[in-house]
Amino acid sequence: MPTNRGARNLLNIGTVTGTVVEVAWLAAHVASYPFGVIQERSREESDHFSLADLSPVHRGLLIGDVAAAGTPILLLHGMVDNRSIFTLLRRNLRRRGFGRVVTMNYRIWTSDVRSAARQLGDTVEAICEQTGYERIHVIGHSMGGLVARYYVQRLGGDARVHTVVTLGTPHSGTHVARVVPGGVCRQMVPGSDVLEELDEPAPSCQTRFVSFWSDIDALISPKQSARLDHPDLTARNILVRGVGHLSLPINRRIVHEIVTTLAHLDSDGVTVTAGVTRLGTKPETTGLRARLRPARRSVSAG
Repeated sequence: MPTNRGARNLLNIGTVTGTVVEVAWLAAHVASYPFGVIQERSREESDHFSLADLSPVHRGLLIGDVAAAGTPILLLHGMVDNRSIFTLLRRNLRRRGFGRVVTMNYRIWTSDVRSAARQLGDTVEAICEQTGYERIHVIGHSMGGLVARYYVQRLGGDARVHTVVTLGTPHSGTHVARVVPGGVCRQMVPGSDVLEELDEPAPSCQTRFVSFWSDIDALISPKQSARLDHPDLTARNILVRGVGHLSLPINRRIVHEIVTTLAHLDSDGVTVTAGVTRLGTKPETTGLRARLRPARRSVSAG
């Protein structure tokens, strides 16, 4: 007797565990949400990093590549959310040797990805001026990834952003957005004007992308829409199984992969991990194990 594939997936241990974690983190996030409403104060973080609380491996990150450890990382939340979603991710990044991890709140009821991207641009410029770094990293959760992409691809932000990491971002849109008509949700429906802009050629984009997507992300439909597939962008897509939408920023495997990605820099914007990623390649990842493919940049004419 044939077994329904959906039922098997529902009863999968990983799926059940991921759902439990998602519910628990949702409860914790609701409790911490009010503390994230207030915009983080702008302050210059110290150039001196403490090694006392770091393991030998994490000390190697700081000592082996001080530029990587000091490069500012900006965390950008999704729709109807705030910086509190990154409470654990920020702490984990700092524990692993990254000295400048900052957050940004855009307007909670923003109705336009474009306006949020312009606000992001102002924040990035302020960070670069404050820290002296010419380029930073941006990690965007959900719609935050679209905001980061728009800034990089359409507003010239690739000159300021070395790497964009997206977590559960509807790069190709999500049908779930149809549930709430109007507002910014209309820009996340497949085929929206914003998504069509992001599909346009970007042959000179210098920023590298890493996109995490999950097989049980309830807010992304279809699930593959959280992959970033653009012929002109150097993007690495990583499938993580059994991780809910809200849980993506706290998942240990994802945190480890982010740390590995951002721990090694090169002069022209390529993220290099010794023994894993080579210059001139655009790796496609299934699970957390990369398969290397030759890089091909196709430039559309006209």
